[in-house]
Amino acid sequence: MQPEHVDGLHHANNAEYVRWCERSAWNHSVELGLDVTNYQGLDRGMAIRHAEYDYILAAREGDELLFGTWLTKVDGRLNMTRQFQVFRAVDEALLLSARWQMVCIELSSGRPKRMPQIFKDIYCPAVVAAPD
Repeated sequence: MQPEHVDGLHHANNAEYVRWCERSAWNHSVELGLDVTNYQGLDRGMAIRHAEYDYILAAREGDELLFGTWLTKVDGRLNMTRQFQVFRAVDEALLLSARWQMVCIELSSGRPKRMPQIFKDIYCPAVVAAPD
């Protein structure tokens, strides 16, 4: 973690976790085979409808952080759920647990629209069980 991620309380600013989760989600989606260019070409995207962030422990400047994200639900129509965990590398302490509920939208209108077949083909097989 770099100095620009630290706030006046000398730990990672909460807004940084939101940005890191977004970056992790995009990296995961790209790894699965869908990137922003695909979204734009299909005029579809997955938009966050609801987000929950549980800040468990503070990260400090110099900490190496490990990010995990996975899909726990894809209904094949409109909805998808993505979860995150962030750990401190040195002691494997859980720092953050988060969950996004997402909806498929038509990018040009912002309105909910059914997932295109390629979303179902790529995202449905990637679903894993949610941790207890």
